[in-house]
Formats: sequence, structure tokens, C-alpha cells
Amino acid sequence: MTDLQTPTHEYLTVRELADLLRLKERKVYDLAASGEVPCSRATGKLLFPAAEVRAWIAGAQSGAASTPRPGVFLGSHDPLLDWAIRQSRCGLATFFDGSLDGLARYAAGEGVATGLHVRDADGAWNLRAARGVAEGQNAVLIAFAGRRRGLVLREDGPRVGGLSDLGGLRLAPRQEGSGTAGLLRDLASEAGLDLSRIALTAMERSEDEAVQSVRRGEADVTFGLESVARAYGLRFVPVIEERFDLLIDRRAYFEPAMQGLIAFCRSDTFRQRAESLGGYDISRLGEVAWNA
Repeated sequence: MTDLQTPTHEYLTVRELADLLRLKERKVYDLAASGEVPCSRATGKLLFPAAEVRAWIAGAQSGAASTPRPGVFLGSHDPLLDWAIRQSRCGLATFFDGSLDGLARYAAGEGVATGLHVRDADGAWNLRAARGVAEGQNAVLIAFAGRRRGLVLREDGPRVGGLSDLGGLRLAPRQEGSGTAGLLRDLASEAGLDLSRIALTAMERSEDEAVQSVRRGEADVTFGLESVARAYGLRFVPVIEERFDLLIDRRAYFEPAMQGLIAFCRSDTFRQRAESLGGYDISRLGEVAWNA
């Protein structure tokens, strides 16, 4: 491939890439479907980023082979995603320990995908965080679900209307590095609430564990998901609608494990589960939010 020269414009068509690689166009479609060659479908047709094609050719020329990512789903814990991974029997393992932890581990090559809900300064969700770790990499950010997040309390607990009413209550916090902890800090500041004056109970590492601490009476309140509050029969006071997205290695996206999970998430079984849990909006599921 040493004598091949890529065109100077930013994206190549199927025909241009076929000419460049001296292949039939059918073979180019096969390469795109397998994820072997970097491509974009943002315009409704296949386009190939010239810079990434050059890097792909250079890697083949040198004989270098990228180290496969382990089949692990990282990042923030989401009950619906966790259930879908298990129910689909896709074969992916999970290591959920927060949005920022997942991004760091994804950048280190420790997994094929990571879930995140990180609010950007401009009010958007997850774009800046994804770009920070995956700019120039072979990755894509896709929408998973909108989620209602708010205050979770026992029915016989204190009556509160929002974050500004938390004074004097015991709050079950999430770990540093979780999207929930960061979001709570930002919203508390906006509401004029000094979190340093709030009594904190033991730190909890998942959505379910935080809500269970309220259910057991160890905490008065936590900043949790409506779906989890409903599952445990607890009261929910809505605060914000957040976006939960998935940053996925593009090559892994086309592998059987990820394709199996995605196919399951498009099924009626998945839709019915989301509806029964409550607090989810899956109308944008699968939309491309950002293409690295």
C-alpha cells in the first residue's frame, strides 16, 4: 500500500475508497459493516474520513495490530442498561463505578463502551466529556435514554419540595467520579444549598444501593432515579431530566456482543421494561450524538 495516496478532501465516498484500495465496491461495504475501516453514516450514506483512512492504511503497512479491548461495559450504573446486558445474553461483562471512572478506564483501553451522564457547562449532556477522552479515536457516542432524577424519600419521611429543603436531613451520597455526585454539586450550588452543611451517611456506589439506604432508614434522602424509587416503593420529587449516553468503540460496535445488545434494546421486550420501570424516555435510543 506504499504507493496509495488518499485524496485531499476530508471524506471519501465508497467509490473513492474502492479506487484507493483497488478493491471492488462490494468489499468496501463489507469492510464498513465489520467496522474494520473507519466510516460515518451521518449523511445517510457511507463516508470515510480521509485522515482516519490514512492512519488505518499506515497501521496495516507497518504490520501493527491494535490491541483488542476487553468485552467490558464501563461507566455509570443504570438499572435498565444493567438489565439489558444480562437479559440479552450478549456476553459483555460490566464494571460500573461512575461516569468519570468509566471515561478514564475507557481511555486506558479497559473496556469497549462506557455509560455516562455528565452535564456540560452549556447545559448539553456528555459531549464535552466524550470529546475529552475520545477525540480522534475510533469511537461514537449514542443516545441510550433520558432519565428523571430527583430526591428519593420514604413515604413517612420529611416533606420536601426541592434541593433547598434538604437542611437537617441525612443524605446518602454517591462516590466521587460518579455523574450523580458532580450533578448534585452543580445543582446544589445553583439552588444556594451548601452541601458541606448536610449530614452525609455512608457513600453508596450504585443507584440501587443509594435508594436502598433510604428504604432501610439509614438515610433520609438520596439524589436518585425515579425508576429505582418506584421499584422500592419510595416517594420521588423530580429535580432534573438528564441524558444517559453510551460511548462505544466503533470497531466493537460491529462485533456480535455489542450488536446483540443493541438489537435487544430495539425489541418490544426492552421497550416494555423501560415503560414498566418508569422515569425513562427511550425515544432517542440509538441516535448518534457525536462521532469521533
